[in-house]
Amino acid sequence: MTQHWESLREERERGSGRQESGRQESGRQEEPGGVSAAPPARREPREPAGSAPPEPGGTRRAALDPARRPVLGRASAEVEPLPPPPEPYRPDTVFDGWSTSRLTVRLASVRGDAHRASGVPRQDDAVAVVHPPTGTLVFAVADGVSAAPDSHIGAALACRTAVADVLAQLDDGRHRVDWMRVVRNASHQLLRRISRGEPPTEAHGEEARLRLATTLIAGTVTATGPDEPLSLEILPFGDSSVWLFRDGVFDALVEGKGETTDGLASSAVEWALPRVPTRQAKPFRDVLPPDGVLLVGTDGIGDPLGAGDGLVGHLLSVGLAGPLPSPGHFAYLLDFSRETFDDDRTLLAVWPRPTAPAPSPGTSPR
Repeated sequence: MTQHWESLREERERGSGRQESGRQESGRQEEPGGVSAAPPARREPREPAGSAPPEPGGTRRAALDPARRPVLGRASAEVEPLPPPPEPYRPDTVFDGWSTSRLTVRLASVRGDAHRASGVPRQDDAVAVVHPPTGTLVFAVADGVSAAPDSHIGAALACRTAVADVLAQLDDGRHRVDWMRVVRNASHQLLRRISRGEPPTEAHGEEARLRLATTLIAGTVTATGPDEPLSLEILPFGDSSVWLFRDGVFDALVEGKGETTDGLASSAVEWALPRVPTRQAKPFRDVLPPDGVLLVGTDGIGDPLGAGDGLVGHLLSVGLAGPLPSPGHFAYLLDFSRETFDDDRTLLAVWPRPTAPAPSPGTSPR
């Protein structure tokens, strides 16, 4: 694979004397949810150093130059990011990574170009922690609704409340998480943010919906036994997605743009928190095969990924199928440049770790 990228780069350098001309017409961009934003003036797109030559049909392979963003196909317009508001502090990019005896985690959340250009804070959020007594991975991923001005606060509250509630249930020895309780508690925290700790009223609920609306997907990854595969339990509430990556294929376990577990269109703003489904929320349950990777991502990843057979799928496949990426490199893979895709991007990846074989008779365990 390295030789392939090097040969493409050499071919690019031989043709570096040719310069492209023309200017891409700029205009208003529509964010998810139908909200239009007029970003500040942008510099016209240019091909970064190390970009690969065009393939048939005008597409380009990923240019994995660590000094530049990966360019997939036609590059998006260059953006000089504006700072987000100082309160609450919302970094442009966050990433994390660690391992237990049974699994390895990589997590990254990257502000999209539309929000970078307009100074809007990153509206995605994610949390992934381990419950120490059981070794269970507890996670939550949220995508703040673009039309809600404080949805980044709603996303952060929803993630932290959901994870804290699941941890509390595990502390109580529950064998099955009460996911409706998780959703209700996350919703209640959004209402209390508006009511400032007072009992929330209907008016507070409407204000929370307009200001803090967010999707939420939460779940657990549990090791049921030393020789058993990891057990998955995931509750989707919104338009984020879950995939199993295996043998170069992205198999959608939860379709973000489809329907919720209660049959409602998940991408509709009215079904984001703080609203709660009227019917019992049913989690998705499965096992994570030893050679698979669990992926949980917002639509900022799901939309450009599609079925996983395009340029974005190729870029992620290279990062997921090879040696484990460092946390920083994992975030780098998410920060690709691809025309028309400028939403925030958040992705959680979970790899199973092989269990240690039992010691042979007559040997001492290390």
